[in-house]
Amino acid sequence: MAEIVGVYGTTHNPLLWRARGDDLAATRAGFERLRVRLAAAKPDAVVVVATDHLTQWFYDTMPAFLVGKAPLVPATFWNEEREFGLPYRELLGDAELGRELLGGGIERGVDFAASDAFRADHSVLLPLLYLTPELEVPVVPVFTNCMAPPLPSAARFFRVGEVLREALEDSPVDRRVAVIASGHLATEVGGPRHFAGSPSRAFDERAVEWVASGDVDGALGELTYERLTEAGNVSHQFLNFLVAMGVAGGKPALSAEGAVSRFATSPFFEWAP
Repeated sequence: MAEIVGVYGTTHNPLLWRARGDDLAATRAGFERLRVRLAAAKPDAVVVVATDHLTQWFYDTMPAFLVGKAPLVPATFWNEEREFGLPYRELLGDAELGRELLGGGIERGVDFAASDAFRADHSVLLPLLYLTPELEVPVVPVFTNCMAPPLPSAARFFRVGEVLREALEDSPVDRRVAVIASGHLATEVGGPRHFAGSPSRAFDERAVEWVASGDVDGALGELTYERLTEAGNVSHQFLNFLVAMGVAGGKPALSAEGAVSRFATSPFFEWAP
């Protein structure tokens, strides 16, 4: 049986990797706080709930939810190296745990897609560079469609989180597992609101409150595609935090913060395992 030893949520904004400035002090502190907490949990594997940014899956072939079950995970695409200065890395995978999540999900009504031949972009790599800087902990990416509408509903994201927990806890694989959800608060890419601070501070505050109070019903009631688009055109990746809320059983977070910066507000969440 796998044991969930920590549930976390964080940003994956690639502009942060080589950015400097006093206004990023709170963001750096948020990463460091989660790094310390994750290290104390001593996971044997990390499940990262992330979203491919139309780098390998597109509108013509887009899985709603996909489990990556490969022993090695190449990370970073060439344009991310060029544009953001992100390093190329090859991550250790945990194929056995990935197979358990795939089968456990299907048994519980979530028809995960699966891949043994995929690449991870900054939504997987950037949080790990900050939270497990030695990249020594094997990873199982769970990719979600937050990019190519129609998207799964907010309720489906939450249910996927519940199923991941059930599959882990019923698995015969002996692992200490941490779950990291990688996403955004209100964020805009392109157009007049492009990384000019948060495009919707009101959404940021509301979203952090959902997490802090464990208000699953409130989040599910408001998180429509249109509401997320209004907050910013890539704000839909907040839905990944609903997966983490599902893993945590809808409980209030131990900590929930939105760190304000010149790019956007960076989320840093932790739930009790």
